[in-house]
Amino acid sequence: MEQKVLYEELTPAEFQLRLRDAPIAYLPLGTLEWHGLHLPLGADGLQAKGFFQQLATCVGGIVLPMLFIGPDTHKTVKRRDFYGMDFEGLKDCEPVNLTGSAYWVSEEDFNILLSAILRQIKRAGFHIVTAHGHGPSTEFFSRNKATWKKKYRLETYTCRRENEDDGIGIQTDHAGANETSIVMALRPDLVHMENLSSDLREWPLAVEGEDPRIRANAETGRKAIAANIERMSKILREALSQLQLSR
Repeated sequence: MEQKVLYEELTPAEFQLRLRDAPIAYLPLGTLEWHGLHLPLGADGLQAKGFFQQLATCVGGIVLPMLFIGPDTHKTVKRRDFYGMDFEGLKDCEPVNLTGSAYWVSEEDFNILLSAILRQIKRAGFHIVTAHGHGPSTEFFSRNKATWKKKYRLETYTCRRENEDDGIGIQTDHAGANETSIVMALRPDLVHMENLSSDLREWPLAVEGEDPRIRANAETGRKAIAANIERMSKILREALSQLQLSR
C-alpha cells in the first residue's frame, strides 16, 4: 500500500503517526516561471515535491504544499521590471518578460513568508525541515540556517552538495539537461521536447546548463533522484538520531 506523505491529504491521526515516527517537514520551494518551451511553468516545485515524496516514503516525514513565489535577481529597464531569466538567460539580448513567469518577491518579503511557515511548522510539532527547489529560494533558506535554528529551534537542510559538476544533483541548472531529466523521470507527461528546435546551433531560449536535447533522459533523472535519496536519507537519519539523543 502506497504511503500517504502529503500534508494536505493526511487525517489528524495519520499526521500524528508520521510526526511521531519522523518529525521532518519537507518544503518544496517552487515558482511559476519559464522553464524553456519544453517544461511546465511549475517545474521547480514539481521537481522538489516529487523528490520529497520519494524521500519521505524512504525516511519518514511529511511533505508540505509547494510554494510558487520566491526571490530572484531583479533589474529595472526603461521603468519596466525584469526578474531572473528575463535577462540572465538571454545572453546579449534585450530583457523580455518571459511567458508565464509570475513568482517574484523581494528577499524581505520572502523572509516574512518563510518565517511564518517555519513558526507554524514548529507549532505543529516538527523539529527538522528540509527545503529545496528554485535556486535563489534554496540559497536564501540555506543562508539563514542559523536564524531558523535560533528563532524556531529547527534543524534545517537543503539538498545542495558542495560539488554539483557531475550532473546528478537535484535542480542544478535551469531547464537544462539536469532539470529536464528529473521532470522526465517524475512527470514524463509534462515534458514536450518537440517544442524545442531540432537545430542544435539554435540555443533554447532562457535555458542554462547542458543542452537538454542531447543530454536529457529519464534514466539520468532516475539516477539523480536515487543517488540523492540515498545521500539525504543518511543525513536525515543521523539528524533523527541526534534528536533522539537530545531528548
